[in-house]
Parts: sequence; structure tokens; C-alpha cells
Amino acid sequence: MAVPVAIYLQDAHPIREGMEYAQYAEAKGFDAVWQAESRLVREATVPMAAFASVTDHIKVGSGVVDCWSRNPARLAATFSTLDDLAPGRVILGIGAWWDPLAAKVGISRAKPLGAMKEIVTVVRALLHDETVTFEGQHVHLDGVELDYVYQERRPKDVPIYIGATGMKMMELTGEIADGVVLNYLVSPDYNQQAMEHLAIGAERAGRSVDDLDRPQLVVCSVHEDREVALDMARMMVTQYLGQQPHIMKASGVPQSLLDAVGEVLTWPATYEQVKEAAKLVPDEIVEMLTASGTPAEARRKVADYMAHGCTCPILYPLGDVKAMIDAFSGWDGSAA
Repeated sequence: MAVPVAIYLQDAHPIREGMEYAQYAEAKGFDAVWQAESRLVREATVPMAAFASVTDHIKVGSGVVDCWSRNPARLAATFSTLDDLAPGRVILGIGAWWDPLAAKVGISRAKPLGAMKEIVTVVRALLHDETVTFEGQHVHLDGVELDYVYQERRPKDVPIYIGATGMKMMELTGEIADGVVLNYLVSPDYNQQAMEHLAIGAERAGRSVDDLDRPQLVVCSVHEDREVALDMARMMVTQYLGQQPHIMKASGVPQSLLDAVGEVLTWPATYEQVKEAAKLVPDEIVEMLTASGTPAEARRKVADYMAHGCTCPILYPLGDVKAMIDAFSGWDGSAA
């Protein structure tokens, strides 16, 4: 039996092209399409609406919106609106963003755990059609509700997934979220630690880690020539070695490599800098952090992530998107 598989779109393709990929993924049996919102390039909810409008049953998720730049009442209204377009198909994936980008736009990210807990609490209540008064450290609402006037008043079925990387956020996710969006460019061994901390949080809420959905972003570079596939992935790995070294360090990347790449890349890095720094990144690091190679090799690596706790791989395609979708269409989750 086929396992659930999803596709991840960022900003590498025009939105109308992304709409075609969403339709193709749905036709090939994919479970979901997730839209990124990580850098100041593409906001997530507009393409989510575009994908939802041209599909019938595939789920549409944000992977992830940040918890700082939208008032939680507006955030709830936005995802309620998306549910109007695609009832029961929308997932709110939310994260705590990252520096230096957040700091550059004036967001301090102070006490992210407390902020996330308050925001998830009130957004869920609003989506459940509750009237919310909340006086927290980060969130202040006075008798607020989603003010339906011209439509049916009903709870919206929008599950909330937290994009967690650090282990304290992983524990909070296990405690309060409907699911976790596990990060990409991490090793399967990182997942083992993540599962342990999700379980700690889940236990606080009187449930188990198996009660949480655990989709995972996986960079996937598929080509019949494995060297071509590795080289496509190497560029992206290099960029993240420089921009998000905390994730790379958590995955076991040597500090010496992080330091060497950091000496070449500025922020934001230019294409020329990434190309130069990529020369420093060996194949074994690319293979550790991504599912890259021939279709069979990519499937084996994704199976490894699933064996370490992932319930649905969210494949971030590099190269031929439809070829990657084809490689995983009807896949049974085996390493064959």
C-alpha cells in the first residue's frame, strides 16, 4: 500500500507553474502540497490559495509561516478564509523564524516558546469558533471572535503544526500541536533525538508521540546520473551551511566545515559565493543531509527518514519536479 507523500514548493518556480505541479502531484496520488515562507521572497498563503483553487482533495499546508509578523487574530482569519476555499484541506504550519533575518526586520524573537504557546492557543480557539479574551505576555485579545456575518458560523477544521528544530520547541510541539513539521537538511539520526523530545511533550498532555502527525521536509534531488543529482543538492546544502548553521550543527556537520563555508558566504549570499563555497562540501555531507542520487537511492534515503519517525515525507524537489513526483508516485515506503 502506498505511503503518504507530499511535495514542497518554495520560490524557485512561478506560481502558475507551482499550480501545475500541485495538480500533477494530486493526480499521482500525493497527499499534500506545502508552500514555504522562510525568506523575504514569497508569502505562503497566496500560492496556497492558488493551489487549493485548482485541486480537489490534496491537502494544502504552510511550511511554515512565522509566528511574529501576523497578529494571531488575523492569522486565524487568514486560515479560516483558506478553509472556506478548501474545506478540511488546509494545514496551518507555523514556526518561530530565524536570525539574522528576523532581527533585520525589527523582530527580536524574545521568548519564542512562550510566544508560540500563546499564539497556538488563541488561534486554535478562534478557529474553533470561540470568543477569546486573553491577556498574555505576547498576545492580548479582548472579546475577539471570527466575525462571520455573511457565511455559516462553524468551527474550522484547520490543524496546527509547529515547525520545530530545537529540542525545547520540539517538547512544546508534542504538548500543544496537532503535528510537527520536521526540518530538512538534517540527518536521520537527528530525528531520533527529535522523537524523544516530542514524546516528552506529548506525555505532559497525556498522549503519546504516535498521536502526532510528523511530516518531514526532505531535500530530494533525483537524476539517473547520481553525480548530477549530488551537484544540484550541493548548492542548496552549501547555502544552508552558511545561513542556518544551527540546523547543520544539530545534524552533525563538523564545526570546521561550518567555519570554512562561513568565511566565504556573506548574508544574503550571492550565487557566486555559494558556487565557490560548494567546492568545500564533500559528497558524504550532501548524502547525509538530503535524499539525492538515482530514483532508487533517493527512495532508500527517504525510507531511512521514515524509519526514524517521519510519517509523511514532504519532498523538496531539485531539478525535474515531475520526474521526482513520478519516482515517488505509488511508493510503498520500502527501501527497494
